[in-house]
Amino acid sequence: MSSGNGAPAPSGALFLSARTALAWADRFSYGAIVAVMALMALIVAVQVFFRYVLASSIDSADELARLFFVWAMFLAIPHGVRRGVHVGVEAFVALMPAGRRAALFRLNSALAAALMALIFATALPVITGKWEERMPTLEITAAVYYIAVLIAAGHACLHLLLLAWGGPRCWEGFGVQVARPLGGDEPSGDEPSGDRPA
Repeated sequence: MSSGNGAPAPSGALFLSARTALAWADRFSYGAIVAVMALMALIVAVQVFFRYVLASSIDSADELARLFFVWAMFLAIPHGVRRGVHVGVEAFVALMPAGRRAALFRLNSALAAALMALIFATALPVITGKWEERMPTLEITAAVYYIAVLIAAGHACLHLLLLAWGGPRCWEGFGVQVARPLGGDEPSGDEPSGDRPA
């Protein structure tokens, strides 16, 4: 990101360790997203083959595809938080000086982290309450949908806490393309793509 978005991120050992640990969690999450999307595509393709070629059907295909879709969607949310690509209205914020934008960015990140923590805490009793319930066509707990919410809320909360701590430039120089936060300058484009923990 350009220097128009506030002070550089902290360079202390604790911050750098937290950022590196979160980057490794992101890599694992990326792998899980790829896996569930591949499984979703596979089950849909197999179901189409069964239905139109063999005149048969897999009872659980629709439910499995829906389950994989929900997991892929929720696992992807924290990656959008990290890159700042979720929808936001910045008409007023864009008029502020860079220092105020960065301060507001940190405050907004802290408030959003609190919301994610609340969602995480709310998901726990929902999971335990749904644990005995079974899915209609699969012999697994119906709580599996809410486990995805729990993981997404926890992962997004960690990203938001890091953004509140390090500011809008906290991923700078870490191989992450970040969207223009809170009316800041456009990314310079000289940052390498990909997620490489330091």
